[in-house]
Amino acid sequence: MYKRIDRKAIRARKHYRIRKNINGTPECPRLAVYRSNKHIYAQLIDDVNRVTLASASTQDPALKGIYGGNVEAAKKVGLLLAEKAKAAKISTCVFDRGGLMYHGRVAALAEGAREGGLDF
Repeated sequence: MYKRIDRKAIRARKHYRIRKNINGTPECPRLAVYRSNKHIYAQLIDDVNRVTLASASTQDPALKGIYGGNVEAAKKVGLLLAEKAKAAKISTCVFDRGGLMYHGRVAALAEGAREGGLDF
């Protein structure tokens, strides 16, 4: 009999394995990425104080009017997040891909954040 693959459960297990080793601090927050079919979201999170320091997504007013489900939009989100991080005096972070493959939109967001000045 055909056994169905539960992709959500696989991603959740990967995310758990990643989060065991990655932790955000006020000096070096965690850059968490979430990807849906239509949009992409990124946050700089301080896990010690449980606070979001900066966030950006394709639903931000600065990026309103662009389609959020492609690589170009993800790169713009990365650049926007880097600008917000500079305003919050954040220069370094650790990248949390959230169990997703480092490919396509996730890689483009990371590339945009690096171009904007974030180090990870």
